[in-house]
Amino acid sequence: MIILPQKILNNRQKNKAAFSMQLKAALENLGLKELPLQQGLSASSVALDDELQVIILSVEEKQAHIEVHAGIFYSGVIAGCSCADDPTPVDRVNEYCEIDIRIEADTGETAIRLSPG
Repeated sequence: MIILPQKILNNRQKNKAAFSMQLKAALENLGLKELPLQQGLSASSVALDDELQVIILSVEEKQAHIEVHAGIFYSGVIAGCSCADDPTPVDRVNEYCEIDIRIEADTGETAIRLSPG
């Protein structure tokens, strides 16, 4: 589980734009272990996390938590057999997936899952 820094959580009440920007930056610094990029692949077979771009689509405050819906642009590759005569190109393929994020308002505990549909 990911714990968001308290300074990001404090901004959600004062400045929603700053909260979204800081959350975006925090998500872009996460990697394959924390984000469901591999599960979100649609055109490649191996997700890459070196050039993530996150878009915050919606933020909804509940009583005890914050629900965020975000889109992630990233890249993947189609893995070949790595043989010397393998004709499979190792080109990057653009990928996109949407995630649902639940942030506990008092602790910053954050759960991220691939958005259904």
